[in-house]
Amino acid sequence: MTDRWARAEERYKQREAERRYQRDDRAWGGHGTSQDEPDDWDDYEDDTNVIPRYTDDEPRYDEPRYDEPSYEDLEDEEPEPPPPPRARGPRVGRQEPPERGRSGRRPPAKRSQRGKRSRAAARKAEERKKRRRTLWLVAGFFIVVLIGAVGFASMKFARSVAIPEDYAGPGGPLVVVQVHPGDTAKEIASSMVDKDVVKSSGAFYEAAVRNSGMNAVQPGFYAIPSQVPALDAVTALLGKNSRVGNVVVSEGRLLHDQHDVNTGARKEGIYTKIAAASCIGAATAKKCVTYEQLAAAGADADLGALGVPSWAQARVKAVPDRARQLEGLIAAGTWDFDPSASPQQILKQLVSASATSYESTGLLQSGATTKLSPYETLIAASLVEREALPQDMPKVARVIMNRLEVGQQLEFDSTVNYALDQTEVATTDSDRATRTPWNTYAMAGLPATPIAAPSLNALRAMENPEPGPWLYFVTIDMKGTTLFTQSYSEHLRNIEKAEDSGILDSGR
Repeated sequence: MTDRWARAEERYKQREAERRYQRDDRAWGGHGTSQDEPDDWDDYEDDTNVIPRYTDDEPRYDEPRYDEPSYEDLEDEEPEPPPPPRARGPRVGRQEPPERGRSGRRPPAKRSQRGKRSRAAARKAEERKKRRRTLWLVAGFFIVVLIGAVGFASMKFARSVAIPEDYAGPGGPLVVVQVHPGDTAKEIASSMVDKDVVKSSGAFYEAAVRNSGMNAVQPGFYAIPSQVPALDAVTALLGKNSRVGNVVVSEGRLLHDQHDVNTGARKEGIYTKIAAASCIGAATAKKCVTYEQLAAAGADADLGALGVPSWAQARVKAVPDRARQLEGLIAAGTWDFDPSASPQQILKQLVSASATSYESTGLLQSGATTKLSPYETLIAASLVEREALPQDMPKVARVIMNRLEVGQQLEFDSTVNYALDQTEVATTDSDRATRTPWNTYAMAGLPATPIAAPSLNALRAMENPEPGPWLYFVTIDMKGTTLFTQSYSEHLRNIEKAEDSGILDSGR
């Protein structure tokens, strides 16, 4: 029986080998290996019903292994190659997996799928690297900005707590510093540094804010020693004699001096007033612009250099006396000028400022109703200033307009006195008969120039005369009572009243 079992087992192995290596189908059709081979299965007697079965403990590669991680879990890692296959025996009733190549790798289809997944994982990993790189760059930028801000704040703080530079004294020559309208302590400090009065604006500002007197500083020009400690600069600025270049021009004042007939007292002209306001320093160090220098500068033919406005230049060029060409162009009021400037520059500052003041009343538009040019309006306003009290100015302006319209001579005593060195209210027959470019007794129309500095009230009155038929007026007493009339005979009676009061008495 043992021999028969051995022969059966040998035949089984042979058939399995032929089936496995795809032998001819005839090998699988019978029990033997050939037709001539005797079939011993018929007389096979066996005391067992089991044929040995070969099994493989290792799972097949085409079956899933549930203890392995999935491809999704391995996206971020390069998958490890599979272990080499183990030798396996035949499996009865099962199909063997496709043979692998010599390298032992998986079939091409699965390699392609795994390659795609590996490339996707690589791209995602690269994107994560880029995101991390971008985050680091942004974080670095903000760190740099933060460091810069902290450094800047530290520098500002260090500057704020640092002691500002200051001069120790004793000070140098006087310089002129201008305080503009609306200037704050910081802006004044900047001007002080520009003029080398103080070493730093911080030093002056600290000294200024501790002095309540700074609130009373007025716009203008101030003479202050240079290179002084900030405290001394503030003290000098607030000193009662520090302001310079400030001149007051009263209404009706002329450019040149005149003298009173009765007292001989000098009536200072505008040039004399400017010269006195131009002085800087004291005693032997005192420096001033003189009357003569101003008069010479005022006669300069370069009208633009003197600040003469365009609306007046044509008439000013025709003025017969150059020394009087700026008459009326420096307005009544309080003016500031830089006394350290040249005489010509000083006059330009004052004439320019006056022109701006005149134009503010509507001077350039007034001719639409009066038919007078701006310069003619200025001339007529100077007559109103010299002839009338403020309450009578609009009526006197109407008398001027009415006489000009009918071609009647103005015959104002103020125009006679303008060209005289010694003056009084009354004029003589000889004075009235003297022919000058200003004497309205000897000529028709307006004088060649204004005869004084008009106030803005006189200018407004001339721009808007009060309606009325008046042709004559006369002041009849020392109180300034003035009577207006259209009748000449009535006017003569009013003159008699003036003579009775003594107002027309002459001192000559």
